Amino acid sequence: MIRPRLTRNRRHTALIAGLLALASPLAAQQTVNLRDADVRAYIQDVSRATGRTFIIDPRVQGKVSVVSEKPLGRDAYFELFLATLRANGLVVSPASGGAFRISPTEGAATQAGGGSGVNRFVTQVFRLDAIDAASAVETLRPLVSREGQVTANRSGNAVIVADFADNVARIRALVGQIDRDRSVTRIVSLKNAGAREIAASLTQLAAAGQGGEGVTRNAVSVVAIDSSNAVALRGEAAAVQKLADTVSDLDRRAAAGADVRVIFLAHADAEKLLPVLQQLVGQTPTTTASSNASGGFRSMSQAGAGQTAPSSTPQFTTPTSSGTSASPTGIIPGATIGRGQAVIARYEGANAIIIAAPADVQRQLGEVIRQLDTRREQVLVEAIIVEISDVAAKKLGVQFLLTGTGGSNIPFSVTNYSNAAPNLLTVAGAVAGEKFDSGSDSTKALRDAAVSTLLGATGGSFGFGGNLGNNAIFGFVINAVKADTASNVLSTPSIMTLDNQQARILVGQDVPITTGEALSNNFDNAFRTIQRQNVGIQLDVRPQINAGGTIKLQLRQEVSSVAGPVSSSSPEIVINKREISTTVTVDDGQIIALGGLIDENERRTIEKVPLLGDIPGLGVLFRSKSRNRTKTNLMVFIRPTIVKSASDAQRLAAERYDYVRSAEAAQNGQNGSETTTLDTLVRDYLRTAPPVAPISAAPPVMQPPK
Repeated sequence: MIRPRLTRNRRHTALIAGLLALASPLAAQQTVNLRDADVRAYIQDVSRATGRTFIIDPRVQGKVSVVSEKPLGRDAYFELFLATLRANGLVVSPASGGAFRISPTEGAATQAGGGSGVNRFVTQVFRLDAIDAASAVETLRPLVSREGQVTANRSGNAVIVADFADNVARIRALVGQIDRDRSVTRIVSLKNAGAREIAASLTQLAAAGQGGEGVTRNAVSVVAIDSSNAVALRGEAAAVQKLADTVSDLDRRAAAGADVRVIFLAHADAEKLLPVLQQLVGQTPTTTASSNASGGFRSMSQAGAGQTAPSSTPQFTTPTSSGTSASPTGIIPGATIGRGQAVIARYEGANAIIIAAPADVQRQLGEVIRQLDTRREQVLVEAIIVEISDVAAKKLGVQFLLTGTGGSNIPFSVTNYSNAAPNLLTVAGAVAGEKFDSGSDSTKALRDAAVSTLLGATGGSFGFGGNLGNNAIFGFVINAVKADTASNVLSTPSIMTLDNQQARILVGQDVPITTGEALSNNFDNAFRTIQRQNVGIQLDVRPQINAGGTIKLQLRQEVSSVAGPVSSSSPEIVINKREISTTVTVDDGQIIALGGLIDENERRTIEKVPLLGDIPGLGVLFRSKSRNRTKTNLMVFIRPTIVKSASDAQRLAAERYDYVRSAEAAQNGQNGSETTTLDTLVRDYLRTAPPVAPISAAPPVMQPPK
């Protein structure tokens, strides 16, 4: 009895579960029929029906009307809810925790987007491959809804779109259609014309066709390939084909062009460039009688030493008919014109190069000239020469004379030293001559010698002389000297020159030096041969700017002066000379110590009578002492500065002008606002305003020396 009851209970339970399962979908469906309902109440009903959480913006207000003809499932009901909000100016955006944020469409583009559903507000990034982001934004902007937003990410070449999901889907499809590279690339080789010239012509032609409005849909990029003498074209196939036909036509026309071409140089020197071009085609180079390019510092130093320096005026030799024949060693092949060889000449009056050669040779030589005919940078080389010397001298000596007169038996005794002045023997001889024979020539010569030795004495001198009775003469002289001479020489030569161009500055004198003396056959009409030598401050320099911005300086610095005659009896002069000849590498604007000398000499001289001069105390009367001490400190500093532009040159000129002007004003007791003589000279003679440094964004910061 128990088993049948359990079976009936199980059947009832299964039936109830089936009925509930069938009733569940029906209970989830909703029929909406709202007219002018409060939007917030509508949101609450949807939240209860769908089980979703909504975050409502305080600005969400208004009424909504929604009518459905048939029951809707949960998902369809939610999509109807999104469409209703969208129609009423509201947007639903995903929030954290699975919730949704409901806010007005204003500013919805700044909200986080995602999820699915055509009425949801989403944000998507489109990365572009073929077109640029800026042009894509201009194309997509009209397609974005009033609430949406589209921006370009230029660095990543991407477009960011924030809009409703259905509109973003349409934009995605459109981007896929326009972001395709339909450009083609074509290389057109040239046989007669130059690639750079053809590319420049095509660029101008394209710019004229576009009317200066920028890139058009048929724009073609043109690039000259110098290594293979070809032109690369990239763009739409039709436009590339048209330009390729134009390039081929221009190349054919160049073959029938003139075989003679004149190239006017803007910066290079035709005289120096001509031999280089002649060697390229195998022509015998035209030589000059002198060249400053390879003279080096040897010619300068020889000129400074009195030797004949090469003339600075170039002298040219015109090549003969045989000289223009080409040798088979030319680098450029096919350098022939008709049955002859390519000929290159120059026109000095216009600094021009004339090329008579086939078109391909003209093209290659033109490319060489283009690369060499560039404006060279300049270098300002400044030097500081500092020489500090100190000379100290001390002398102390005693001379005496004792001799008999007439027939006396007193012996002749005298002390005489080379480093003592005045000379006692000379003075005593003059006195004796005046006493015995005052009118003779010998007495006159002795008198002149005595005057000379007395005038040449320095320091303090004390002497006494007289007769010892009637048979002897006695005299003595004491001389004491202390001298201290200090000198400080500061020189600042500077010179500006082109890169890799030799320059020289000399401030000094042209001193004559005797090199020989001769007499005629009759031993009369004596004459001298002299040689002039530059004496002063001389700076020879050749700068070379390296690729890294450093400067290689090949320089010679000389400081010389006339020291005086060799001795009182010889008129030949002694020249002090300090010279540095070296090659260094310096950074732009840096100061280096080029070289120097620290010299200290001390010389002590003692002249005495043997034995007597060694007697303690009394020996001072029989000796003469001298001491000379010389200290010399010499240092040379160099600072090169690269002048790259006109503003750099103007700035340097203004700095030097202000320095000289300030020195003149300080010397004349003027203030900085008063007009100086230099200002007047520039205004009246040069008829221009004084140089003024250009205004820079950030003045240089001077760092204190460490």
